[in-house]
Amino acid sequence: MEVAAVTRHLLSRAGQAALVLWAAFTASYVLLQLLPGDSILIKFQNPELGLSPQQIAEIRAHYAAGSPLADYVSTLAGFLTGRLGYSIDTGAPVVERLAEALPETARLASAAFLLAVLIAVAIAFAASYSRTSWLRGALLSVPSLFISVPAFWLGILLIQIFSFRLKLVPVIGGSELQQLVLPVLTLAVPISAPIAQVLARAIDHVYAQPFVPVVEAKGATRWWVLWRHVARNAVLPTLTVAGLTLGELIAGSVVTETVFGRAGLGRLTEQAVNAQDTPVMLAVVVLAAAVFVLVSLIVDVLFPILDPRLKAAA
Repeated sequence: MEVAAVTRHLLSRAGQAALVLWAAFTASYVLLQLLPGDSILIKFQNPELGLSPQQIAEIRAHYAAGSPLADYVSTLAGFLTGRLGYSIDTGAPVVERLAEALPETARLASAAFLLAVLIAVAIAFAASYSRTSWLRGALLSVPSLFISVPAFWLGILLIQIFSFRLKLVPVIGGSELQQLVLPVLTLAVPISAPIAQVLARAIDHVYAQPFVPVVEAKGATRWWVLWRHVARNAVLPTLTVAGLTLGELIAGSVVTETVFGRAGLGRLTEQAVNAQDTPVMLAVVVLAAAVFVLVSLIVDVLFPILDPRLKAAA
């Protein structure tokens, strides 16, 4: 009986995830079609290329630029079967361009997410453990400062300080680790802010529960209570926010990779926007939506495992 309930729950969430992906694809497709200009004509209707109207029509057919409804159905069928079309800018398959850019962004995003979690945990725990009101208030105001700092400004500031002033990180050349330090820090600082805010509020909420004075009355230290009892109960809302921030990493990488000249999905998106390369832009949007939906699905599945009360209610 329990297995059947879990199966129904997973199938329901998977169906909702598929619906969200379809809505993201449809909305992105419609908005990209409403963009002013014609990307195919911009690239190929050039007198220096010497293409005839018939050849341009064949190119439009190759890129599925015909009837809007037929194009939508054809593009959707291609995405369902793994055929994402061809880049208008380079002529290469979109799958190949994504495969070239994805590993770079994956390294940057995973490292930035881990650093953001560490920063958020350090701020929230230090604020909760602090016995001085002014220090606690100062620590709790740090996330608001982090989230208000523009990523492009932070990246330029870090380059100015660590590369030009202190000369610790080379601007050109250097090892892979040296090239990754500043972009990871630029991407992690804004993302750590909402995680730290939610974690700090969740810790305060758990501290107000009746079981905390009981544990303290048994002789447990403040650090033991915080680490073993309070943090364990405060992790659930934090896990939700942390999962949501993963979906923002691809969007944040656009600015970060542009500032630091990294060849990832961010740089690919910037090039696609400048060239009005709609197949690439559509693929990047759907990929970001797929990552967001997958992470949300994983978090939703983990909730009953981490909290037995939710499992019993289900």
